[in-house]
Amino acid sequence: AMAEQFGVSRNTLREALRSLENAGLLRLRKGAAGGAFIRESTGDAVIAGFRDMFDLGAISPEHLTEARVWIESIAVRAACERATRDDLEALKANIAAAERAAQANENFFGQAAIHLEFHRILARATKNPVMVIVMESLIDVMQHFIRAIGQNRNPWVLPSRRRFMRRFEARDADGAVAEMEQHLRRINRYYLSLVKERGRAEIAGEQ
Repeated sequence: AMAEQFGVSRNTLREALRSLENAGLLRLRKGAAGGAFIRESTGDAVIAGFRDMFDLGAISPEHLTEARVWIESIAVRAACERATRDDLEALKANIAAAERAAQANENFFGQAAIHLEFHRILARATKNPVMVIVMESLIDVMQHFIRAIGQNRNPWVLPSRRRFMRRFEARDADGAVAEMEQHLRRINRYYLSLVKERGRAEIAGEQ
């Protein structure tokens, strides 16, 4: 029926449906109760697109870190206004989990995952699904980025989190944004310096 409606062959229609499935927009199911079904809006296609752009070099580490500061600042300001008591408790629980992981000297990437989850919670506190998807896309790429540059611990995250929460709980949007921006700019400078060091080491190894 669809092939007749659009005036195309069955093969062309099948290829179009497969393309939509690969893009994360459809779910194809076989069998008597099967067919093409629109997927729930999870943002998977957007997230995969960001990751592919980073892997292909269309998004540089500098682009990523700069955009992250901009977007995070907007998210913090909105979350500061809209966060519920449950959101505040979730942020505190995340910090407590990060402290326990640090004290136990757990795997670096496990600790990094906890720290990145903090930003997901902030995004959800904005009550805006677009912000949630954008933040998830940035975090997904950041995880790939962190794994690429290797294990490098830093002592700045938890002290910054505590300062941030004092301002955030007081609904001091300007103070919370300032703390988050300062923290992200510092840690992003650190990440970029590691990228440059790795590049120099690779060049030295080729010589």
